[in-house]
Amino acid sequence: MAGGLVALLDDVAALTKAAAASIDDIGAAAGKAGVKAAGVVVDDTAVTPRYVHGFTPDRELPIIRKIATGSIRNKLLIILPVAMLLSQFLPQALPYLLIAGGLYLCYEGAEKVYEALTGGHHDEDATAGQSGPEFEKSMVSGAIRTDLILSAEIMVISLASVEDEPFLTRLLVLVVVAILITALVYGAVALIVKMDDVGLSLARRRSSFSRRFGRGLVAAMPKVMTVLTVVGIAAMLWVGGHILLVNVGEAGFHWPADRLHDLEHWFGDLVHGGFGGVLSWTAGTVASALVGLVVGAIIVLIAHLIPKRKKRGAAH
Repeated sequence: MAGGLVALLDDVAALTKAAAASIDDIGAAAGKAGVKAAGVVVDDTAVTPRYVHGFTPDRELPIIRKIATGSIRNKLLIILPVAMLLSQFLPQALPYLLIAGGLYLCYEGAEKVYEALTGGHHDEDATAGQSGPEFEKSMVSGAIRTDLILSAEIMVISLASVEDEPFLTRLLVLVVVAILITALVYGAVALIVKMDDVGLSLARRRSSFSRRFGRGLVAAMPKVMTVLTVVGIAAMLWVGGHILLVNVGEAGFHWPADRLHDLEHWFGDLVHGGFGGVLSWTAGTVASALVGLVVGAIIVLIAHLIPKRKKRGAAH
């Protein structure tokens, strides 16, 4: 009996070690997947605050909570099942999905550059002065639709980084990535949106240091939002261009990805040591962003020319 109990305890210990090792593997894989999707995460964080612009402070956090809830539903109930089915039964479709997502990111980034240059804006920005339940519902729905595209990119990029893992590991990694990235993005968005309120609160305190710091925080937030917008646009162009270059290669046309690697190696070899790696990464990032800008500009041009031609045809 004692021998059987010892054997049973040994088996439990072995299973516990195996489970712990699996958790470590899942954590490491989730971390790797999250790093690959970092550019889209930056864009998601930069894009979302504009959806609460114009609302009263008491509605900002509830709106962010609604968007975050929609985001986790997008990831777990829509994107995750589709991604897992494709990875299991049609893995060759993943590069094409990534190419489609990359084209969308390039278009979005180039469209924002176009708007900045021409003074145009989205419909949501034009109606930012409105209020009421219907407008709030409309803004939340728009944010969740935008999130669906960005979340799909995050999940598919994450899946591509663990595509050689077993089915259960891939599933658990994507669940971990979905929860952690949603918490990270919308936690950061909540902090950004409420930072001016924190500044106002500090500015009312007795301490002269608190008042100065609070006023400085309030004054800095518009600049922070501007920087976030620029970083978000750059991230979209960089990630979109890089996705296109890499996955066009995965689909069989290797020349663009090979040229990108040649460029990275050339810059990396200019300087020995860690700085060479920085140069290599910078060169690859700039090249990817330029590709994203050019491809996105072509799509924007087509998107703006087609409606004009239709209007001219209708006028005649």
